[in-house]
Amino acid sequence: MTLRTRLTELAGTEVPIVQGGMQWVARAELVSAVANAGALGFLSALTFPTPEDLAAEIARCRELTDRPFGVNLTVLPSIEPRPYAEYRQAIAESGVRIVETAGADPTEHIEDFARNGVRVIHKCTSVRHALKAERAGAAAVTIDGFECAGHPGEDDVPALVLLPATARAVAIPVVACGGLADGAGLLAALALGADGICMGTRFMCTREAPVHDRVKSAIVAASERDTELLFRPLRNTSRVASNAVAREVVARLDDGGTFADVADLVSGRRGRSVFETGDLEAGVWSVGVSQGLIQDVPTVAELVRRIVEEARCLADRTRELLDA
Repeated sequence: MTLRTRLTELAGTEVPIVQGGMQWVARAELVSAVANAGALGFLSALTFPTPEDLAAEIARCRELTDRPFGVNLTVLPSIEPRPYAEYRQAIAESGVRIVETAGADPTEHIEDFARNGVRVIHKCTSVRHALKAERAGAAAVTIDGFECAGHPGEDDVPALVLLPATARAVAIPVVACGGLADGAGLLAALALGADGICMGTRFMCTREAPVHDRVKSAIVAASERDTELLFRPLRNTSRVASNAVAREVVARLDDGGTFADVADLVSGRRGRSVFETGDLEAGVWSVGVSQGLIQDVPTVAELVRRIVEEARCLADRTRELLDA
């Protein structure tokens, strides 16, 4: 099972499917399963409290797969800033050759990684950010449509428009992200100019994902309407699952509150406990509108195979319609 694009050439994978570097979720058991299925998985660097812990997780992932995988390094405003230079050093010294960056200006990270032979895919939420990443030396960009989980940016442009606009603007490979969960999404993304797709929520709802079964069941049961957009008044929007905690955050900020007024509700510690305990009201946790397309909890291998097969079948059917 192969499907070649510029992304597979860059990453050394068999299919142009990427598992996003979800904090608390993108651990060795999930990433290795994605790699073994022929796709590209990213460990989440900031899931691990120290660079040494990350290096140990990279080693654990290597014990589970001999195929390529990468590391996500997300740089966002934080109450407790991380030693990013030390994380970069741990990644490079561990022999990882592809990194996904996200958040702040990636220039420093791209330049440092390049000195160590590491290629960078930078995650963007606008055409202007993709152009800046290309100028900085990114090997590829992932473009997040407004549908995505986590941080969709502040422009509110859905992937159907943002993806082709980006593909026309840059010369490097483009990976589509946001609202993608099946073969139809893969085929549509390729038709719109992408070289592959990145999925977070869909991979979170697989058997290998290290999250509680109640979280996976909640994703299957939810619709595309069951998310909340946090921090809109603060211009730092984040899409999360709709629960009482998320709705309280929205209410406090809509009433003129500041981040300090919601910090206790949105702490990473509380969000992590959701995945570990299955208590869906313990904190806020990221999920995309693609949950409305998710109806089961397959293995990673089953999911990747199904997506590629669906895309091929739909391509054949589309070709028949166009030739009729």
